[in-house]
Amino acid sequence: MQTKTDKLFHAVKKTIDDHYPTGWGGAGGVLLENGDILTSISPEFPNAASSVCMELGSYIQAATLRQQVTHTLCLVRENEHDNLTVLTPCGICQERLDLWGKTTQCGIDTLPNGEIHYIPLADLQPFHWSGVYQ
Repeated sequence: MQTKTDKLFHAVKKTIDDHYPTGWGGAGGVLLENGDILTSISPEFPNAASSVCMELGSYIQAATLRQQVTHTLCLVRENEHDNLTVLTPCGICQERLDLWGKTTQCGIDTLPNGEIHYIPLADLQPFHWSGVYQ
């Protein structure tokens, strides 16, 4: 039986395969509390300064839908023959994820058995600046 996080992985992988059939590819995605999955890419804008993280589109969609993000995942590959690699959320995306709380599960790597390893956002940022306001 496929878990919700398995479905998230396959949805992000499909987004990569659909948008980048050859060469480099990457996409992000989120699992929402209601079970829905949203995915997004970072288009190759002509001006690199206008680039955005691959996950940003799915974060904005979730916020627009007023849905809670429970899991986030970003995957990349160097070419269509390479394995997918998990990218841990960058510092900016960690700040964005804070909108949904410290328990949001973040994909950080692939375990030896092939499963994605998720940890709570709080574990990625144990000394987050917002802690002084609690």
